[in-house]
Amino acid sequence: MEDYVIEAEGLTKVYQMGAVQVHALGGVSFKIKRGEVVAIMGPSGSGKSTLMNLIGCLDTPTRGQYHLNGRLVSEMNDDELAFARNVEIGFVFQTFNLLSRLSAQKNVELPLVYAGTPPVERARRAAEALAAVGLSERARHRPAELSGGQRQRVAIARALVTRPSLLLADEPTGNLDTATGQDILRLFDDLHAAGNTIILVTHEPDVARHARRVVTLRDGRILSDGRP
Repeated sequence: MEDYVIEAEGLTKVYQMGAVQVHALGGVSFKIKRGEVVAIMGPSGSGKSTLMNLIGCLDTPTRGQYHLNGRLVSEMNDDELAFARNVEIGFVFQTFNLLSRLSAQKNVELPLVYAGTPPVERARRAAEALAAVGLSERARHRPAELSGGQRQRVAIARALVTRPSLLLADEPTGNLDTATGQDILRLFDDLHAAGNTIILVTHEPDVARHARRVVTLRDGRILSDGRP
């Protein structure tokens, strides 16, 4: 039996903008197996961000069903949704979203603070996550003392620290120069080799080439789904 992290069927999202209905997604269906690396591509307005918000349990579909680890997300209560967002899904954003007053170590610990993990365990797991992204020696540095690539590595460590089922990365190299971006993509290759399931939301072909599968959206529908 196939082991799917994500099963989406007929996902539709309609926004009401005053008297106008905006159809952001129009019946999107796909499945992602555990351990896959999938890129979601498409131009601005294609529905990428809307789909990412649905996958990340940050929004709900107008119609359709979304199963995360075999559970129907629409049947989850608020506590279960918060657990999914904090523990089951690791988010990596283009803008890093680090707290400037905290060290790299403390930034990485944050999801474990929200999960109620004891301090000693938090520190141990944050140190492991920083080691996994090659930043052990920068644990006590604040974001302002780190390069852009190092800040993104801290953000990736923060996403990994809960040992999530899924890493969801939104334009993870968008604020980085080309060489640093390639370093981050090689890190994603390493994370995939370690067994992580990764979704890369991007409009850049160079980023998508690091995926084993590319889902291309256009006008809220899947245009293609296959190997890059």
